[in-house]
Amino acid sequence: MAFIQEKEADANSHTREQYVEIKMGNHDLFFKKGYKVLYTLNDFLLGLWFLIGSIFFYFESLKTWGVTLFVLGSLQMLIRPSIRMVHSIHMKKLYQKEYEEKQNNG
Repeated sequence: MAFIQEKEADANSHTREQYVEIKMGNHDLFFKKGYKVLYTLNDFLLGLWFLIGSIFFYFESLKTWGVTLFVLGSLQMLIRPSIRMVHSIHMKKLYQKEYEEKQNNG
C-alpha cells in the first residue's frame, strides 16, 4: 500500500496561493478520509429512495409517497455538493488568513 506524503506549507518560502493550495490539499486528504462513510451512506440512501419511489409509481395508492421519496432524494443530491462548496470556501479563507498572520509575524 502506498502512502501519500503530505507537503509542508511554509509561509516564508511559498506564495499565498501556493500556501493555501498546499494546506487545502493536505486538509482535503483528511476530510475525504473522515467523510467517506457518510458519502457512501448518503449515496446508498439516495439509491434506496429512488428505487422505492419508482416501485411506488406502479401502485396508484402509493404514487404520493413515490413523489415524496423522489423529492427527498433530490434534496439529498443537493446536500453533499453544498457542504463541499461551503467547506472549501471556509477552509480557503481560513488558510489565507493563516498565511497573512504568518507573513506579518515573521
